[in-house]
Amino acid sequence: QVQLVESGGGLVQAGGSLRLSCTASKRTFSTNAMAWFRQAPGKERAFVASISWIGGSTYYADSVKGRFTISRDNAKNTVYLQMNSLKPDDTGVYYCANGALATVQARDYNYWGQGTQVTVSS
Repeated sequence: QVQLVESGGGLVQAGGSLRLSCTASKRTFSTNAMAWFRQAPGKERAFVASISWIGGSTYYADSVKGRFTISRDNAKNTVYLQMNSLKPDDTGVYYCANGALATVQARDYNYWGQGTQVTVSS
C-alpha cells in the first residue's frame, strides 16, 4: 500500500506563488508516474500535471501551462508542484496521485493523497 501525504497549500493573492509537495511512503514511488489533480467546489476532479517515473516526460493541462511546473525527487519519494501567477480559478483541493503511467485520467491512478486546499483571492 502506497500512502501519499500532500502539504504546502494555503491562501494566496492572485499573482502569487505556492509550492505543493507530496511524499510517498514506499520506494515503489520511484518507478511509478505521479500526478496532480484538483477539484473546485461543485466541479469534478480535473487533471493538472503529471510526470513519468524517469522524470523525463511531463504533461500539463492547458489552463496551467507556462505557470505550473511539476518535478520529482526520487531519493526523497517526493513530487512537487510549483505554482506561479496564480489565479482565482486555480482555487480548489489539490490531490497527488500515483500510478503506472503518466496519463491525464484519474481512473489510471491507484493511490491518492488526502488533498490540500489552495485558495487564490482576487
